[in-house]
Amino acid sequence: MRPRKKRSVPPSSASAADKFDDDDYPAYTMGRAAEMLGVTPAFLRALGEHRLITPLRSEGGHRRYSRYQLRIAGRARELVDAGTPIEAACRIIILEDQLEDAQRINEELRGHGQSNPSA
Repeated sequence: MRPRKKRSVPPSSASAADKFDDDDYPAYTMGRAAEMLGVTPAFLRALGEHRLITPLRSEGGHRRYSRYQLRIAGRARELVDAGTPIEAACRIIILEDQLEDAQRINEELRGHGQSNPSA
């Protein structure tokens, strides 16, 4: 669940409704994101310091979070609530994401090998 590569600025051509349907659109302020997750703004800042999530910044420099980032932060909160130190929780989530990527690639390669017997 590592952050995906994101656009630095959301496209202005998208309608307002489309932006809120986009999991990557930075729709939530730090305060609102913290409230939704039941955490403090300091917790969200710590996730950024540990490079788990990197919120986009508004023109005024305020952090903005996407739904995708909130799901990652929610997973971190689950681990921290279970007693895992925040640094370890961030590393676990990154490793889970890397494992998921490796499994997906492995499945794709297996599928490719089955459909192309000469490979």
